[in-house]
Amino acid sequence: MNSNNYFKNLSDLPLTLNATQISQILGLSRAGAYNLLGSKNFPTLRVGKRKLVLRDKFIEWMEDNSGVAV
Repeated sequence: MNSNNYFKNLSDLPLTLNATQISQILGLSRAGAYNLLGSKNFPTLRVGKRKLVLRDKFIEWMEDNSGVAV
């Protein structure tokens, strides 16, 4: 994550995103991001107790759910 917690474009995103990063990107609270990570149709990757999403799957999910190419 870059130092100012702001991503200027999709190539700035790390390979995996956590709840804090998802909340920043989508403008959600952390609780909202965790709800999203726990939802059935979201491409969550579980690593131990951590919930992450792969950058490419996140972008694909945004495109599928917005109807707009990101």
